[in-house]
Amino acid sequence: MKIADFIAANGRHLERDTGEHLFRQGDEVSSLFLVSRGLLKAYYLSGDGKENIKSFILQGDVIGSLASCHGGGSCTFSLICLEPSELIRFSFTELSAAIRSDAELSAETVDFLLGFGMKKEMREYELLCLSAEERYRRLLQATPQLFERVTQNEIARYLGVTPVGLSRIKKRVLDRRA
Repeated sequence: MKIADFIAANGRHLERDTGEHLFRQGDEVSSLFLVSRGLLKAYYLSGDGKENIKSFILQGDVIGSLASCHGGGSCTFSLICLEPSELIRFSFTELSAAIRSDAELSAETVDFLLGFGMKKEMREYELLCLSAEERYRRLLQATPQLFERVTQNEIARYLGVTPVGLSRIKKRVLDRRA
């Protein structure tokens, strides 16, 4: 079975409005979510209330808290809709059981998890080894449509800079293009 077939057969369609959370940091959630339409933001809140953006989740992406789904703990991050969104919610437990008896589904899940791991590795590399300007350029190249859909403050938090720092980076990038 293909993973798309599993999700279609076992998932539940959801519609959420802008500003609605699918879960919050500290919740226990055993589901994964496939984004059919919309845009979401995964973020962490520090003890002092500072928001750090983990990722933006676009159409076709799957997200969930593995710490909660697989680890049995609570979600380490929050997930909120930035636009009206349509999602398919499916059980991690049911997926886990199904992959134990279906080689095709198991192979697709492994491929998905490897892609997820590579994405996480690249995000770590960018945050730890690249300058803020280099991170900005990469984001602009990889997902230019994001800049029309999220606020500059959110872009700044994703890049790990202040809004003023982002303005300076944008000006430098524009000056170099001219």
